[in-house]
Amino acid sequence: MALPQQAERRSMKHLGSRTLETERLVMRAFVPEDTGAMFRNWASDPEVTKFLTWPTHQSEEVTAQVVASWVEQNDNPTFYQWAIVWKETMEPVGSISVVHWKEYISEAEVGYCIGRPWWHRGIMTECFSEVIRFLFLEVGANRITAQHDVNNPHSGMVMKKCGLLHEGIQRQAGINNQGICDMSVYGILRRDFEAKETGA
Repeated sequence: MALPQQAERRSMKHLGSRTLETERLVMRAFVPEDTGAMFRNWASDPEVTKFLTWPTHQSEEVTAQVVASWVEQNDNPTFYQWAIVWKETMEPVGSISVVHWKEYISEAEVGYCIGRPWWHRGIMTECFSEVIRFLFLEVGANRITAQHDVNNPHSGMVMKKCGLLHEGIQRQAGINNQGICDMSVYGILRRDFEAKETGA
């Protein structure tokens, strides 16, 4: 088993939270100055954190601690935690990250959240699509996954729009601010992405 794992690791080229850009967004590493916007735009909103694994922030000091922990890892090439910056205001409105790597199969699991004023505007689809492109074509991932509480179907709609396929439901496999929950799992392979991009 050791040799295949080593071969996969050699094929990966970790680049960390490199700045990415789309028509309406910039995805970049967090900086300490993002604390206020993060607290105000999403971390303090219980509707945003309802299905997340971390609790609603009760003070800006809590947010500052979280941001500081991310900033400390900005130079780590295996750390992927982006602030989603809305170009109209040039302030962060959400975050997207690789929450787990399975290096031995070159798989990245992605998680995301965004403030309520920016829901249902195609922003997360635009953001996640660019992160998928980056992880496949620049980092060298072979598989990208995402999952959501079955009671949060809007998150699944983003996954479908980004080309991920529904792979099933894992019963009582997750826990979030609502408690233990069934998880709906999605995935996309690099070959699927490349076929879509080339129209094959």
